[in-house]
Amino acid sequence: MQDRSKWLEMRKSGIGGSEAAAIVGLNPWKSAFQLWMEKTGQVEPEDLSDNEYVYWGNVLEQAVADRFCELTGKKVQRRGMLQDDEYPYMLASVDRMVIGENAGLECKTTNAFNSKVWADDELPDSYYIQCQWYMMVTGCEKWYIAVLIGGNKFIWKEVPRNAADIEALRKAAVDFWSMVITNTMPPVDGSNDCSNALADKFHGESGKTIDLPTAAKACIERLRSIKESIGKLEEQKKLSENELKSMLGDAEVGIIGEDKVTWKIQAGRVTVDSKRLKAEQPAIYESYSKIGNPIRVFKVG
Repeated sequence: MQDRSKWLEMRKSGIGGSEAAAIVGLNPWKSAFQLWMEKTGQVEPEDLSDNEYVYWGNVLEQAVADRFCELTGKKVQRRGMLQDDEYPYMLASVDRMVIGENAGLECKTTNAFNSKVWADDELPDSYYIQCQWYMMVTGCEKWYIAVLIGGNKFIWKEVPRNAADIEALRKAAVDFWSMVITNTMPPVDGSNDCSNALADKFHGESGKTIDLPTAAKACIERLRSIKESIGKLEEQKKLSENELKSMLGDAEVGIIGEDKVTWKIQAGRVTVDSKRLKAEQPAIYESYSKIGNPIRVFKVG
């Protein structure tokens, strides 16, 4: 654990707790398809070494663990990378183990905007999955999670072991890793991350045409139906907006109960007439022009 390069290399050989939520579709930042691309070596995992959130999360981990011990009277210790006995590709890089208990501790930091998802007994789905994953690998009966919110609010919670969730998680992990070692593409989902991963995998061959499988027809019909529904919803949205605007009239702000509606004047955007610039000052236009990377444009016609 003290050699970060070796730790990162080992993570490539299996599934870690922070990745577990992706394989069951509960990671808001990474899809199962993107994770599969990484584990099969088709793309490199995103380099987070310069990410400020990751940096401060690592720096403050000890502070979170210390505060947890202060408030609970418990003692914790560091532990290295752990592996499941039966499935060695199931890995657990735990933050701390609790001394004298069959339990561990996960340390988190987040900004104040995320305080609602930690209210009462709540915690983010991806972190719940992470805790269950660690209990699956270690055999622990419970896991504690502690979070520093906005730098000045501390919360800790106990997450009990859920046998049904662990069984489902284990099956999902076995199925996912089978797709990794056989290089079989996993099902896609509707996330932007999955869309980006597909663009990374399939770059396109100019002029290539294929016959789509029968299942494509149902996808196309569903897509057209969804677009039609979106169009109708957009009209209803615009109608509601226009009705409220007519009620506001010249007023900038309207209040009703706890709701507030605003229709304020803001300065216009500054833009450059690129067509005119190119015609009148071609040298300047050329010197400041840049061409972006090519992209594949998806259409159904």
